[in-house]
Amino acid sequence: MHRALCPVETMYVGQRSRAVLSSTLRGRVDIGALSAAFDGLAQAHPSLRTRIEPDGEGFALCLLDEAERPRLITRTGGEEDAHATELNTPLPVGGPLSRAVLVSSPEGDGHVFVLSVDHTITDGHSSIALHNELWDRYRTLVEGGADPGAPAWAPGETPEWPEPVSRLLPDADRAETAEYLDRRIEEAGRHPVELVAYDVADPSAVQGRIEVSRLTLDTERTARLRHAARRAGVSVHALISAALLAAARRHLAGDGPRTLGCLSPVDLRSRLAPPLSALVMVPAVTTHLQTVDVAPDADPISLARTVHARLSDFVSGTGPHHEMRITPEIPRHPALQLATVIATNMGVAPGPRLPAGLEATDVRLVPAREQYFPQAGRSPVMACIVSFEGRLAVEFPHFTACFSTSFVQALRDDVLKALEALADNTPGPAALQAG
Repeated sequence: MHRALCPVETMYVGQRSRAVLSSTLRGRVDIGALSAAFDGLAQAHPSLRTRIEPDGEGFALCLLDEAERPRLITRTGGEEDAHATELNTPLPVGGPLSRAVLVSSPEGDGHVFVLSVDHTITDGHSSIALHNELWDRYRTLVEGGADPGAPAWAPGETPEWPEPVSRLLPDADRAETAEYLDRRIEEAGRHPVELVAYDVADPSAVQGRIEVSRLTLDTERTARLRHAARRAGVSVHALISAALLAAARRHLAGDGPRTLGCLSPVDLRSRLAPPLSALVMVPAVTTHLQTVDVAPDADPISLARTVHARLSDFVSGTGPHHEMRITPEIPRHPALQLATVIATNMGVAPGPRLPAGLEATDVRLVPAREQYFPQAGRSPVMACIVSFEGRLAVEFPHFTACFSTSFVQALRDDVLKALEALADNTPGPAALQAG
């Protein structure tokens, strides 16, 4: 039993990229209930228990048999190492496209749960929804409810595979799509962007691994940043993108403006008719690339207004649908997605709802991939933005044979300083309401 991948989904096969969701927990975890919850989740979402196999000239999702399907992995270990270990543990080629791991402290009262899912079958929104559904199932089980993981089909029957998003797009004239592609190629050639150079002089001397530098704002500063964005007439995403562009510019030589690119993933689920639920396990995202001339002393608000206006114009038109249609052309024209900074943004997301006696002290979403290319000498800077339970976090994943930890920490601190300045110079919600 298999389901062929569409050309857009096939793009992710070679990338070997994945979404890594994690939650740091305090309290008692019922291992049996969590294992059953994950089994039920994989039964309800068949893509989680598949592998990728060649299928003619393309690829297909193929169901694993019972002995191969993913099961909850448990082990004892330190909380600090658990997340880093999972970031650096690939989903095996030819194996399951998901993995669930619970690492518990020797005392049993502290845990890190990590859910890794291949981007061939998920995006940021669906991975967050999946993570929360798992804990909903767990909560129901430990509170004595009926097992919500019962399959909707009998064993041996073909599951109901989710339809690829590229086949759910509204009809379009092929000539119009071709014209859009030609225009994008011409624009990319006219405005080549600069990339930040790797600071690791000898990659062969470094045992490369994925690390993450992280910035966070508490709920008060997060609220103030939102008000700063509102007062400026822009989105929080635009403010953070502007801070990223300004930080990247300061790592480039020269005194004048430099042409930088900002790549923003765009959710397609809400732009389909009817809208697609976040729990449908498919990658439902396209991208918007804009080039901006950034000076070393660029004003963050002015830069944010430029980013916001261009992205708003793109998402309000037919651009997202066209961009999805031309995605298979990216390997032939890589400049269509070549950016100085990549700013993914999941917006404001709920954390997991847990039963009494168990608390999530932190929730994280970090993108990771298996292949990095130190020999390229430079690459985009990646930032993953999400606010769980009203607290903003920006994750900066990097490969240490490309960007050193100290380099990325300095860039992170540059962005943090800019965001804190914007937040601290804005009255809090109560003061704004009183005024």
